[in-house]
Amino acid sequence: MPDNSVTLIGNITRDPELRFTNTGQPTASFGLAVNRRWQNRQTQEWEEQTSFFDVVCWREMAENVTESLTRGARVVVSGRLEQRSWETPDGDRRSKVEVVADEIGPSLRWATAQITKNERRGPSGGPRGTEGAQGRPAPQARPDEPHGGGYGYDEEPF
Repeated sequence: MPDNSVTLIGNITRDPELRFTNTGQPTASFGLAVNRRWQNRQTQEWEEQTSFFDVVCWREMAENVTESLTRGARVVVSGRLEQRSWETPDGDRRSKVEVVADEIGPSLRWATAQITKNERRGPSGGPRGTEGAQGRPAPQARPDEPHGGGYGYDEEPF
């Protein structure tokens, strides 16, 4: 079975923008510029090419990204490619490929970072361990998460 995973290292081209779905799910998106540099064997000169990607993240990561990262920051993004399509008001079909992030972190090659661990939140947004609606235990996975999977509420990410 083919694997759809990608890891990109690049600079954020626009500040992460936090939005909410109709059901209240936080989502953030930002642009990422990835540079590739190589030496031309014929001219012995360095050449460079830049690729631009849209990155999308969900839930707590979306909130953390908008609080922590700004334009120009160098980051490491691990996730998968996903294509989405839509129709414009004029009836034209459009599509784009985005990186749906599983993990995002600062690149420490030329910078330092200070890590602050957030309190884990339950399904209602409260502290971890709180019960869901009608006193039932919180679910282990988010079925409404568009890209499915991730850590359950009772799992520590590290």
